[in-house]
Amino acid sequence: MHIHRLEKIWLIIGIAMLVVFLVAIGFSAFAMGNHPPGHSSAIKLDPEKVYETPPFDNPGLERIGENEYNAYIVAYVYGYNPGNIEIPVGATVHFYVTSADVVHGFNIPGTIVNMMAVPGEVNEMTYTFEEPAEYLLLCNEYCGIGHEYMATTITVKG
Repeated sequence: MHIHRLEKIWLIIGIAMLVVFLVAIGFSAFAMGNHPPGHSSAIKLDPEKVYETPPFDNPGLERIGENEYNAYIVAYVYGYNPGNIEIPVGATVHFYVTSADVVHGFNIPGTIVNMMAVPGEVNEMTYTFEEPAEYLLLCNEYCGIGHEYMATTITVKG
């Protein structure tokens, strides 16, 4: 079988680019310490004992400073606990989210808040609500037949 000289050149360039890409990914993963989600630094808990484990035994809003709050939220089949949340305008909220059953989404459209609620793990994100409004909090991960009804609101009052 005869391969044309230009085809050989392009094959060599393609293989060289593949090698460079794999070396870059390997360097990123091992030398720079990047890890996929679910790394051992995540906060873990027993998904069967979510409602017995503080602070998720009493989910809700906790004031930790001037206009700063921790929100402990448990996602469950077709709902969030607590339901509706009210905060003042300008509040910084540290969301701590887990699930009691299956993987759920945690998305506030119009903001950068978008996480997954994973059984056995606590995901966290911080957001400051600058505008008074009623924000929809919904599940964006299919979690069962009633998934489209899984929503609640965050009311930011001025």
